[in-house]
Amino acid sequence: MKTTSQALVELDHESRLIEDDHQSIRLWLRLLTCGNLIEGRLRKQLREGFGTTLPRFDFLAQLERVDAGLTMGELSQRMMVSGGNISGIATQLEEEGLITRAPVPNNRRSYCVQLTAAGKTQFARMATRHEQWVIDMLGVLDAHEVDQLMTILNKVKSGLAGHRGV
Repeated sequence: MKTTSQALVELDHESRLIEDDHQSIRLWLRLLTCGNLIEGRLRKQLREGFGTTLPRFDFLAQLERVDAGLTMGELSQRMMVSGGNISGIATQLEEEGLITRAPVPNNRRSYCVQLTAAGKTQFARMATRHEQWVIDMLGVLDAHEVDQLMTILNKVKSGLAGHRGV
């Protein structure tokens, strides 16, 4: 019988590869697979450990970085999701007492969102565990390998930033 990790490997993006695929396609699928595996594990751990979702965690993380709060539009931009998605998450978090929403002065259509004391406490607990989960997942790399990979990925990122359209 196959383990869950064996089943995941068989169903990942790299399973589509054929021998003749260009190495850039192989690299892209490897990056996609690694990202999806990390994200999947984080989603599972947040759900099991805190009964929450990755988008809710990301929402709180954005607010934790800005004491003065953010508007709903700023949250939408930072999280790269629609205003409707942000609004739904905000409603849930507000009902749980983790955030507050207040109208922005001189702009009745815009709301400023801030973490409550309970929201700060809850996020700090989640962030500590989240950090450890990421450390554990990427712990197969030593410090030198992490530095090398960061350098290489910075080069990829810079190259992508230069390709504004295809």
